[in-house]
Amino acid sequence: MKRYFSFLVLIALFSCQEEVDLPLATIDEAIPVIEGVWTDKDYYNEVKITLAKNYFDTTARPIISDAEVFVMTPERDMVIKLTYYPETESYKSSDNQVVAEIGRTYELHVAWQDKYFVSSGTMLAPPILDSLTYEFKEERLFFDEGYFIKAYGKIPFEDDNYYRIRVIENDSLKNSRDDYLLFDDTFGLKFFEEGLELGYAFDEGDRVRMELFRMNRDVYNYFTELVGLLYNDGGLFSPPPQNPDNNIRIQQGGGDVLGYFMVSPVLSETVLIRE
Repeated sequence: MKRYFSFLVLIALFSCQEEVDLPLATIDEAIPVIEGVWTDKDYYNEVKITLAKNYFDTTARPIISDAEVFVMTPERDMVIKLTYYPETESYKSSDNQVVAEIGRTYELHVAWQDKYFVSSGTMLAPPILDSLTYEFKEERLFFDEGYFIKAYGKIPFEDDNYYRIRVIENDSLKNSRDDYLLFDDTFGLKFFEEGLELGYAFDEGDRVRMELFRMNRDVYNYFTELVGLLYNDGGLFSPPPQNPDNNIRIQQGGGDVLGYFMVSPVLSETVLIRE
């Protein structure tokens, strides 16, 4: 009888389930999304500007191609105008000799319609990336069979240890929510000297490039919050989705702005996997 009663209780509980749609804020105005990168390698230096969309909108983001974009130093001894290039859908400098220098602060200025946005970041010294090695490993828990890459290097800094690793496999950037490889010095940095395994199973013949960025703390926080947003499944116990805190301030025109401006050195190393 007790088992029968428990069965009836379970049926009653399941029958009371109801799908609840939480109301999310909708966008009623044009909100620019600015994604700017300024490094010591001209290949990476660009600014992309789009318009924000509603959370459940799956259409392509509208591109802003008529903004005025500059990168400059606070002293104004360097002012670089960036030009929009349709082939990359981004703003770039026509002078590839002008790149970030260690110890200098750079500002991003964006003027669009009646709005003016400013952000800044300091170019930090790069860590040391010695080499990439790879080893074939059998299938493990959470990992497929394949070649696994380890990165060896050294991080000699006591402060401002905020890093991101990007992995490019055969010219394709790994860019899903699992591919934001972020780390700081919370648990120490000795593991980098002992070999940091990237966590991907590669095949023979793959060409893999690793890129290491040392970021300012505000940009690191932005990416950390972005990853949290990407993992938000909208479930009952998930917090309401919200945009990451950005490091771009509105200097004129009011409204909102999203995105980031990252000033960072870039270290890269490429390995071709052979048997």
